[in-house]
Amino acid sequence: MDDLDKKALSELMAHGRITWAELASRMDLSSPAAADRVRRLEDKGIIKGYHAEIDPEKVGYGLTAFIFITLERPEHTAEFLHLIKEIPEIQECHHITGEDNYLVKVRCHGTRDLDRIITTELRGMHGVVKTKTVIVLDTQKETTTVPLKSNDE
Repeated sequence: MDDLDKKALSELMAHGRITWAELASRMDLSSPAAADRVRRLEDKGIIKGYHAEIDPEKVGYGLTAFIFITLERPEHTAEFLHLIKEIPEIQECHHITGEDNYLVKVRCHGTRDLDRIITTELRGMHGVVKTKTVIVLDTQKETTTVPLKSNDE
């Protein structure tokens, strides 16, 4: 990946709806050349998709929580990961170090909804032996952008 690819990625992360002409102008390329670069980044799987950024509170999902999950045995991992993907309120799932096995980020309507997710969805899964929940009071920074350094740095 060269510096022009990184420039294209930076522009797309900041301005997802940028036109080919505007992107090309910012990269000092022709529109077809900029489009070709982006298509190659998509083909390589570097660009995984394009999404609208939604304010969760404005669509009724005002509570954010992080839940640490401990599995009884490694044999439960495949089933756990399959079931996690089926819970729409779980936005992220990370395999972590430490005494717990996974950390999930949950967006839900409120504490009753969170209780349902913890009690019914997560603790009801075969192999889950412990959960520990942290409720977010306020978010100061949240981003999906990835810092990209030029090849000169």
